[in-house]
Amino acid sequence: MKKKLPKLESDEEAEAFVANADLTDYDLSGLVTMQFEMKPKNKSVNLRLPEQLLSAVRKEAKTAGVPYQRFIRMALERAVQRSKN
Repeated sequence: MKKKLPKLESDEEAEAFVANADLTDYDLSGLVTMQFEMKPKNKSVNLRLPEQLLSAVRKEAKTAGVPYQRFIRMALERAVQRSKN
């Protein structure tokens, strides 16, 4: 049986845990993939949307746990990536 992950209160605790623990001993099935945005955003876009669509986007972004503008950017990135494949 796999161990539960401990509750870590700080970045320092998390770093120490990952540095010293054998993660194969732990149940990682509940983890969620995260994306970190490192590239600077140097261009802006003004976009007009129907109120109903913007409300739906904001609701989905809240469910995903990201700001709605990042959610829109992620959707655009996925669409561009699909068109490349």
